[in-house]
Amino acid sequence: MATSVAERKLTMARAISEAIDQAMTEDPSVLVMGEDVGPYGGIFGATGGLYEKWGSERVLDTPISESAFIGAAIGASAEGLRPIVELMFVDFFGVAMDQIYNHLAKNYYMSGGTVKHPVVLMTAVGGGYSDAAQHSQVLTGLFAHIPGLKVVMPSNAFDAKGLMLEAIADDNPVLFAFHKGLMGLGWMPSDDQAAVGVPESSYRIPFGQAAVARPGRDATIVTIGAMVHRAVRAAEAVRDRIDAEVIDLRTLVPIDRAAIVDSVRRTHRLLVVDEDYRSFGMSGEVAAIAAEEALDYLEAPIRRLAVPDVPIPYSRVLEQAVIPSADAIEAVLTAWARGA
Repeated sequence: MATSVAERKLTMARAISEAIDQAMTEDPSVLVMGEDVGPYGGIFGATGGLYEKWGSERVLDTPISESAFIGAAIGASAEGLRPIVELMFVDFFGVAMDQIYNHLAKNYYMSGGTVKHPVVLMTAVGGGYSDAAQHSQVLTGLFAHIPGLKVVMPSNAFDAKGLMLEAIADDNPVLFAFHKGLMGLGWMPSDDQAAVGVPESSYRIPFGQAAVARPGRDATIVTIGAMVHRAVRAAEAVRDRIDAEVIDLRTLVPIDRAAIVDSVRRTHRLLVVDEDYRSFGMSGEVAAIAAEEALDYLEAPIRRLAVPDVPIPYSRVLEQAVIPSADAIEAVLTAWARGA
């Protein structure tokens, strides 16, 4: 008897590795490279089982040199391959900044469309487990700011598989960010809500199409990644006082402007929640979209919850204080419910 999608719940780590496996089956030009992506299966499980099936020619463990293996992926893609290259922590991108910003993102434009880089730069983001300032950032706003890169961040296993398959098929470079706290790893805290039903078949989720994680009529919460689940929990906690809609952007580039505007025009209130830094990031961009296209519909000032402009603390108490919490989201919704 076939297992139904509802019964076939996968962790996000398993959904990502399944997507990569299916892409490798369908297209011999797809390969995986990075630190510990081989027999170890990736430190966060995103490449689990791939080395055993595909071997060292298509799943390449690399030295600890981000500039070298990201540069190699760029070169391989220019010659017709479709590399998936894992940057173990997004925080480590600095040593490969030239490769990412000046080559991966720009070569297609600078070559007049003659050189393509179908590279998926897969990376782990997010804090919440006391890994300090160099291992706990999100930083998607940095990459979204550079023309030429698409930026993806799923909140659950179903989206992770479909977005990964879309990323691999895209001829443009894609930053695929997964939140460590959603991967379903046994050795670190994980949000159980990210493990959902996932079809065995191959499917793709188009970029630039947000999802409604929770419908509502009185306020809009726009967010992405792990913050989706905190927003939903907060909305459920105050549902008898205010009915909040939660929009999961799923991709920052391209961003679903229509989903943001349509929701705000219906609910007349907007809260943006982001685990990235507050200044010059996603929260400001979403607020600007609403101000430009739905200002006359707003009945309250736009609110933003994001990480203040400080490095992520090592201290568990301080770390929890700077990352937006369900309680903080609930407080904004409660104030609106009281007419504040």
